[in-house]
Amino acid sequence: MRSQGACRAVARRSSVPNLLIPVEKTPVPLSILISGRGSNLAAILGAIRGGQLAATVAIVISNRADAAGLAIARENGIDTRVMPHGDYPSRDAYDRALVGELRSRRVKLICLAGFMRRLGPAFCAAFPNAILNVHPALLPSFPGAHAQRQAFDHGVKVTGVTVHFVTPELDAGPIVMQAAVPVLETDTAESLADRTLTIEHGIYPQAIQRVLDGGWTIEGRRVIFPQS
Repeated sequence: MRSQGACRAVARRSSVPNLLIPVEKTPVPLSILISGRGSNLAAILGAIRGGQLAATVAIVISNRADAAGLAIARENGIDTRVMPHGDYPSRDAYDRALVGELRSRRVKLICLAGFMRRLGPAFCAAFPNAILNVHPALLPSFPGAHAQRQAFDHGVKVTGVTVHFVTPELDAGPIVMQAAVPVLETDTAESLADRTLTIEHGIYPQAIQRVLDGGWTIEGRRVIFPQS
């Protein structure tokens, strides 16, 4: 499968992002949800500017007013919205408010980029197979927070990055793409996290474009892409 080939290429060049081939297609409106620094948001915007991702970003939403990624969005002329989850009486109420905001923007794909909120059934049902997340480990290993630290402490020799569809279950949706990151003998948890983040920045825009290309199906837990 093409995704396996992508994993091998990234594994051989784990210190640099996977470079994308420019595409010529009608841009698709995305929404990006963030909670922090916005480094994956910046990578997505860079891929759009470079012609490797045929998309536009309609809105960036954060559940934290102090998220540094909001400044990145504003510097690029993108609408932003702060929706603190504490302003809502329940997780379900917050999810439904997010759904309303996103539907009003007519986005086609929602990309979580460091969004530190678990999305529930109401949100996932509103956008079936249209929510992506990037996770800094080779799922199903090391789900949840601090995945790089989990992998380092566990002593694995290879970790990586997973882009997957979002379901109500934590980090359990069908896998779109993965890339391997070797754990070096000289690594610390911090250096491993830094190299993993570099791979995130390369694989996430590539996975988004694969999903936007269409023609894929989901069989059980497997995302099946058309053969090139």
